[in-house]
Amino acid sequence: MAQTILMLVGPEYEDLEVWYPKLRLEEAGYLVKLAGMGETEYRGKHGYPCPVDGRVADFPASGLAGIIAPGGWAPDKLRRDREVLDRVREVDAAGKMVATICHGPWVLISAGIVRGRRLTSTVGIRDDVVNAGAEWVDEPAVIDRNLVSARVPKDLPAFGVAMLKVLAGQR
Repeated sequence: MAQTILMLVGPEYEDLEVWYPKLRLEEAGYLVKLAGMGETEYRGKHGYPCPVDGRVADFPASGLAGIIAPGGWAPDKLRRDREVLDRVREVDAAGKMVATICHGPWVLISAGIVRGRRLTSTVGIRDDVVNAGAEWVDEPAVIDRNLVSARVPKDLPAFGVAMLKVLAGQR
């Protein structure tokens, strides 16, 4: 049975940062479920529709191999949802993969899991990452134990490689 990865989706998600990792992980044999805060579909920043498989609460951490917080403007909404934050904390506490790109670290910051960690993001939220107690680095993709981070869409290939490396180490 394929291992499940949960992709967090909300309004005005960054289209490429959802669809590229989803397809890349599915190519590698993972089952990627799209989950949000209650709506049945979200529109990306570029208008691409994203029907979801359910609410974040529908996917217990015990059944997940990892969770992904992509960017766009969605993280600013997702970070306000208790179920989202609980799930991110639970997946991280279990040592399973927590991956994020661009503005996605806002979700991890609000979940309280970045202090003392090394990660990257879009330069636009570098100060938020640093002020939350993390070490921000300017690299295409960064692995810190179970945490995988990347900067922007052009770094998606490196992000995919890093996620697969962390997931392989969990098997």
